[in-house]
Amino acid sequence: MANIYSFSPPVGKNQQKRLKQPFLKVFYTTSFRKTHIVLQHVWAIDAGSVHKTAHYRIRYLLSKKAAGIKLEDFDILNLKGNNMCNRKSVLVLIILLFSTLQLFSQAKLTAAQWQADLKFLQETVNQDYQPLFRKVSQPEFNAAVERLHQQIPAMEHHEIIVGLAEIVALFKYGHTALRLRSWVHNPKIDFQQLPVNFYWFKDGIFLQGVHKDYQRALGAKVLRVGDTPIEKALAAIKPVVSSENDQFFKGYGLHYLGVPQILHAKGVIEDPKQVTLHLEKEGKQFSINIQPINSTHFPGRYGLFQTYDNWLAARSYDTTPHWLRYLEKKYYYEYLPDQKAVYVRQSEVINDEENIANFYQRTFDFIEKNDVEKLIIDLRLNGGGNNYNNRAVIKQLIKSEKIDQPNRLYVILGRNTFSAAQNLVNEIENYTNVIFVGEPTAENVNFFGDVNTVTLPNSKLDILLSHAWWQDKDPRDTRQWTAPHWPAALTFKDYATNKDPVLNMVFLGADLENKVTTLLHSGDIKKIRDNIQAYLNAPIYEFYNFQVRINSAGYQLINENRNKDALDLFKMNTELFPENVNGWDSLAEGYWRNGDIDSAKKYYNKVINMAPNSRVAENSRNMLARIGG
Repeated sequence: MANIYSFSPPVGKNQQKRLKQPFLKVFYTTSFRKTHIVLQHVWAIDAGSVHKTAHYRIRYLLSKKAAGIKLEDFDILNLKGNNMCNRKSVLVLIILLFSTLQLFSQAKLTAAQWQADLKFLQETVNQDYQPLFRKVSQPEFNAAVERLHQQIPAMEHHEIIVGLAEIVALFKYGHTALRLRSWVHNPKIDFQQLPVNFYWFKDGIFLQGVHKDYQRALGAKVLRVGDTPIEKALAAIKPVVSSENDQFFKGYGLHYLGVPQILHAKGVIEDPKQVTLHLEKEGKQFSINIQPINSTHFPGRYGLFQTYDNWLAARSYDTTPHWLRYLEKKYYYEYLPDQKAVYVRQSEVINDEENIANFYQRTFDFIEKNDVEKLIIDLRLNGGGNNYNNRAVIKQLIKSEKIDQPNRLYVILGRNTFSAAQNLVNEIENYTNVIFVGEPTAENVNFFGDVNTVTLPNSKLDILLSHAWWQDKDPRDTRQWTAPHWPAALTFKDYATNKDPVLNMVFLGADLENKVTTLLHSGDIKKIRDNIQAYLNAPIYEFYNFQVRINSAGYQLINENRNKDALDLFKMNTELFPENVNGWDSLAEGYWRNGDIDSAKKYYNKVINMAPNSRVAENSRNMLARIGG
């Protein structure tokens, strides 16, 4: 049940004392295009006395919205019990009830009250949350607050709320936000939801799921929202989302395309009461009008609709890919005998019926006792939880000699990999021989996490403000996400036909890695140069860190006393990536190893000039002292 309201009867003091419970309790729930209001244990007034009735149920079927309520819209059902009040008394109760409900729902703040809330937020952040000023400066934040303050008198209720969300989104941390998601109706915000689900596939924005009333639109590609091209619609709503990075926006922010009040506030549509989507499906373009609803739940899991009851998902249900199996479980594993691999999907960092420690103990017991060559941990749906649960996972990984080897451990990342799941990714990267596959994560590698809830005094809106800085990586590591070594993403057709190119990349990627290793170890610098140039332009190597890989290969050649081949690799690395300070340091060492001391000194000094305060420059100074420079 979404909301419960209690009311006291309009009776005298003596009568009021006789009541041992509230006048009535209203259970207010919503489903698609309907509002159900149930009155239980109603105290009614009849001929000057108070009578307790057994049950009154009043259901108001709402086709559009709860405005303009009329008595003839009601059916009064199941009037039972002794000393029942008459129909007229019940209608009086209904009038009292809905006049109160309407006052509750229609109460609007004045411009001055909204401005006071904004001022309260500004003062709270400036006084108590100074560390949040990393991606936006304090003067920039205060200037944005002042602009909104001046605009408020001319803004509508929903526009002000969206404006407040934009102010909080300036910090660009996913945990720090004014949440406007409306699948569960929030009476403080009173936003509605389109009964469709947008998903950003590799080939565009598609309707991954719809309510059955819009079955024609299922699986269609979105071209325009209202009269706004989809690219401009995305750009319009993006400032409202507290996006950590572009992946966070894809995974969590895209939902705002389905909130008509946000679309209207950002100028995407003209009328929030109905949204027209312009679509393309099977080569044909068409338009469809979508009616917003007050929703009580998201009809699926992990940002994806599932087919059940009145809701439809766009994929075929003749089979289910591993990443979408057993979604009711937070984690599970299965053996893939053809690949001699164990596949684990962990979608939360929260204990299930079997806690995480016991689950991974059982998983690794299986690995040790069976013919297993690879472990694949799929975190693409994992939005976080309690990062203290990660310890059990890391302990099992680092003590498994069978798995913690090159080309044995694979972790699948994605646009939903966030919060405590990012902590898990960080620790896996720190302590294991992992290969990441999929899409970049939705979180910065070092980030603000845990939040305090600050409630604005007039609107009672809840603002989430982060107070804990999580730093698993070097403090100078400013990566906006963890990128995969081997990128892979779903097209809409992949999803609809239950293909999983991301999991397939685990097995393809191992071959690609071997190809790079063999190439760099060959010593044929012309062949290496020609192939690396081609690789740099290939989508499959989009996130592959060739700078690091070439550098590592050079040192491997040095360990094999192939100093001339190593020097050729180091030269090529600086030509391909001239801004990489570490590459020049390695080149200097390459010259030193080959006996060219003057060139070594030249490039060690170049490193010091490029980044005088870096750890690489410190190493260069030490080397110059060592070789007499």
